[in-house]
Amino acid sequence: MRPPRAAFTLLEILISLALIALLIAATISVSPRGDSALTTDEVFWKALTEARKQALTTQQDIRLGFDPKAKAFVIGANLGAQTDANASPPAGTGADKEVSSVGATETFPVQFADKLTVDFLPATKSNSSMLLAGEVIETNAKPYVTLYSDGTCTPFRVQFHSSGAARIITIDPWTCAEVLEEKP
Repeated sequence: MRPPRAAFTLLEILISLALIALLIAATISVSPRGDSALTTDEVFWKALTEARKQALTTQQDIRLGFDPKAKAFVIGANLGAQTDANASPPAGTGADKEVSSVGATETFPVQFADKLTVDFLPATKSNSSMLLAGEVIETNAKPYVTLYSDGTCTPFRVQFHSSGAARIITIDPWTCAEVLEEKP
């Protein structure tokens, strides 16, 4: 008499295939949003995080600004520095508010930002504002903010304005994170 053959049952084969499929699915990294573009907020946080990381690793102050022509956040140690130390833009031209990407070490472009304006504002709300297309916009913007080598930053708020209402985010100077407001 022949000894019985050793073989796998159908159930064992199906369980093995299911485990293999599960392991393959776990190892494949799939982006939940696919190839979609980053939002303005996501690009801002990415630029802020990178500027803070550069300030900490290089042990020098790094500036973060927004280039309105390139529609990109820019970071660099000499960002906004003028070639002539005594030169200043003419009053009222708004040239003191713009930062070009010259001197930038890295740029973070915002896609689909045709009408986007980004302003860095002082930490406290001021009375300097104007009514633009039915929305109140603060006007005392800074050209850039500074992230220091100890991980802190200039106290500031960032104002995003596109075709809709202006949105302002307050940044904590100690953690460089968003200040969460208490809701009544």
